[in-house]
Amino acid sequence: MANLAQLKILEDLNGVLLVDKPSGIAFATVVKAVKRKFGLVKVGHGGSLDALASGLFVLLLGDANKFVDRVMGADRAYEGTVRFGLKTDTGDVYGRAEATGPVGDGLSAKLAAALPEFRGDVFQVETRFCSIRKEGTAAYEIADTGDHTPFLAHVYRFDVADDGAFALRASKGVIPRVLVRDLGDAVGCGASLAALRRTRVGAFDVKDAIPFDRLLETEMKDFASCVIPLSQASL
Repeated sequence: MANLAQLKILEDLNGVLLVDKPSGIAFATVVKAVKRKFGLVKVGHGGSLDALASGLFVLLLGDANKFVDRVMGADRAYEGTVRFGLKTDTGDVYGRAEATGPVGDGLSAKLAAALPEFRGDVFQVETRFCSIRKEGTAAYEIADTGDHTPFLAHVYRFDVADDGAFALRASKGVIPRVLVRDLGDAVGCGASLAALRRTRVGAFDVKDAIPFDRLLETEMKDFASCVIPLSQASL
């Protein structure tokens, strides 16, 4: 049990906590768990992360929340896997299939021809339906989020191999599963997002993040050492 001195330290804690979120849990679950375990009051984040995705999730503690717009507006980097031959209503493999079919020959040439159109300024429209992980289960349910308006984002890098492995670096707001869905339409065989890992947000790298499971095992007295102080947080 924490003593009063430890509780006072946590009460006055201001900084950035980098968490390596596993696939299969909602980002809101991470926020709630950290607040509950360490008795924190003011915990924000620098951008959501789908339940399907793993990787870097930036938590802002105390006065670090003053910089939320700066973190939210930072560029992001991802790596992941595309499943060609499957198009779903959510853009990921957990959605309802809208079309399936063989990938066919010549995928390399089709990707080489299509990918330049997915770099630079791109317009995206969020899918009406999205996959949501059911708390406490391994199942996903489909939620209807209504119609969405197009928005403009910027893609600095989007490289996709024949086996579906991809690397993406983009501005805030880019939705990887929508990018994948639209690429599938462009190459003519359909595509959906099978796996996604966020590796970077602005100056923060997932290599410096603490795995969520290990964070939950951290003792109260050691928690402050996991937090990057504001003076060192590159905000």
